[in-house]
Amino acid sequence: MHNKSKSESYAKAGVDITAGYKSVELMKKHIARTKNEGCLDDVGGFGGCFGLNLDGIKEPVLVAGTDGVGTKIKLAMLLDKHDTIGIDCVAMCVNDIICCGAKPLFFLDYIACGKNYPEKIADIVGGVAEGCVQAGCALIGGETAEHPGLMPEDDYDLAGYCTGVVDKSKILDNNKVSEGDTVIALASTGVHSNGFSLVRKVFDIENCDLSAYKEELGGKTLGETLLTPTKIYVKSMLALMNEIDVKAVSHITGGGFYENIPRSLPQGYSVKIKRNDIKVLPIFELIAKVGNIPERDMFNTFNMGVGMSVVVASKDAEKAVEILKANGEDAYIIGQVVKSDEGVIIE
Repeated sequence: MHNKSKSESYAKAGVDITAGYKSVELMKKHIARTKNEGCLDDVGGFGGCFGLNLDGIKEPVLVAGTDGVGTKIKLAMLLDKHDTIGIDCVAMCVNDIICCGAKPLFFLDYIACGKNYPEKIADIVGGVAEGCVQAGCALIGGETAEHPGLMPEDDYDLAGYCTGVVDKSKILDNNKVSEGDTVIALASTGVHSNGFSLVRKVFDIENCDLSAYKEELGGKTLGETLLTPTKIYVKSMLALMNEIDVKAVSHITGGGFYENIPRSLPQGYSVKIKRNDIKVLPIFELIAKVGNIPERDMFNTFNMGVGMSVVVASKDAEKAVEILKANGEDAYIIGQVVKSDEGVIIE
């Protein structure tokens, strides 16, 4: 604690710097969980330091990703539950860079808030730390910015940044994708962190009963289901790439199937997916029913139960599914690569 650092004038303007110090003290126990051999110093300096181990990497390439959680944060505020939203933030970044074949190394977060409530900030960072543990990366720093007058006191926003590394020869750049390759789905845990502006509109989320729809959602409330953290696929994907020649990976985020899957394909190729093979989760069926949303729009907005898709040679498909299942994924085949300019064909 910085006992001599206190500004009454700044506090009267709405910024309590001592609350910031308390937040740092409370979050240190969470950050400690993420430390690995690359960490060189403690949190609290002006920059996070990380020692890069390049053993076994001939031509290292750093891969960076940044993202936020979006309006899912509004749900966390309504439920006053802030200890999982950080997992979503990490997931949005690390799931992106794993699509390039990169192993996440370290993570930094940024929290903007109307007022710094140390316990709440510590809960948020606790979720970030849990996400880092799941992804196998270190939380080496971050920033909490108090914005009185710009944001309501109880509001906050969360964003993050991740850096990973991959050997240049192992970057997934889709140049190996060919006709007849198999597309494998990795199941999502729900809506993840995308499409919440539509979700909020469908359910009128600020005014609805968040304890409703238990029957439709397998015993969980609407609030619990929607706040379920985004699945982090890093460790299972690294295990897969260690044994199988993975040709392409897509993180199914905002824009759903139609926007994300084509990003991993070379020009002139598409994926043909069997609609009946997709394990659509109940929450998406409920969203479509309550909002009267056409299926095409659903697949162009949400992950529909598939958080990530993987393309491998057909001869490797069965083994790939076995490896993914052995690493905790609900993985299954949903289609194949075809020559076409349509991007995604669902039939």
